[in-house]
Amino acid sequence: MRIKVVSPNPVRAEHVAQMVRIIDPEFEVQAATAAAPGPSIINGSRPGLLIFDAVDANGLDAIGQLTHAHPDVEAIVISAEQSPAFLMKAMQAGVREVLPPPLDAPALQAAVQRATRKRKPQATPPQLGEVFVFMACKGGSGASFLAANFAHALSTRDGRTVALLDLDLQFGDTLLMLGDHRAGSDVAEVAHNIARLDAELLRSAMVATSTTLSVLAAPQELSQALEVKASHVEAIVRQARQMFDFVVIDVGRSIDGVSLKALDMATRIFPVVQLSLPQVRDARRLQTLFRSLDYSLDKIHWIVNRYQKTADITLESFEHSLGLKNAALIPNHFNLVNASVNQGVPIEKLSRKSPVALALRALAKSVAPPIDDGRHESRWLSTLFGGNS
Repeated sequence: MRIKVVSPNPVRAEHVAQMVRIIDPEFEVQAATAAAPGPSIINGSRPGLLIFDAVDANGLDAIGQLTHAHPDVEAIVISAEQSPAFLMKAMQAGVREVLPPPLDAPALQAAVQRATRKRKPQATPPQLGEVFVFMACKGGSGASFLAANFAHALSTRDGRTVALLDLDLQFGDTLLMLGDHRAGSDVAEVAHNIARLDAELLRSAMVATSTTLSVLAAPQELSQALEVKASHVEAIVRQARQMFDFVVIDVGRSIDGVSLKALDMATRIFPVVQLSLPQVRDARRLQTLFRSLDYSLDKIHWIVNRYQKTADITLESFEHSLGLKNAALIPNHFNLVNASVNQGVPIEKLSRKSPVALALRALAKSVAPPIDDGRHESRWLSTLFGGNS
């Protein structure tokens, strides 16, 4: 693979190039001197990886022009600037990683290996994670709460990894239900850089709420939701399935190209309904849609949220009206659920023995039995120790 190191200081350029050469004797590493990135850096030599030294914000603009014109070229930046705004701009410019000085040889070599690994053919196809999609029959049904807490329940059992994708693009808030976390990126940002999507880019855009649970947040601005297309969702879900054991998706209640793509890719779909007349009516409509899409019966798993035996509409009448049996039940425990949402804490952390936490663990166990024999190696560990991304 051809790699070019570009620095305004020729001694520095050669020093960095030497760090890279010792990684792999097959690497063709060239040191170049330039005050700023320009087309001549790529023309002629056609490197697969560019390493830019001493980059400032203006340099990122030039790098962005290069990566836009040559999307097959990877870029790593060495910069003393490490502010969130700079890092975000770097990602938007197509930069894979930003390394701070003084340059640490192992850190640089690890970054180069990550950048070059995806170009090597995989010996065997990766095992793909299961996809669980939560969909609300009506606003206020509690689908987002269940999606977030179901993902949390999956992630706390046996070391397997979980991705939570918030595709309720206009009003998604699943991240808020898992703790006081700030999203540095979101679905719209990943969609904007979809041509460069890989494991490192997706992981850098996600918020790790624990070592086994990562969240890709919904767009922060309502206008950005319009920028996310079905093709973006397909690419993001496909990439997430290669990285995580389970992918949990909240699609809200909108029926559009984005949500339909997620539903098509789902291993299981969890429509969420409460036993009120308006919600049951919408559940029937949703059931009709599923049939028109030729989804198999074992793909659809209805959840009755806030269930009470004393409800005016009985569980039996609901199941009869939809022609189904054995809907999953999440009992009504409004005060604790409300506290969980308002505090931004998973309900299992507030009360592990609460009826809602118990029901969510049972649901997770029924669709994804835990592995207790110690033979499973999570994708997170595999990636950490050099497995295929």
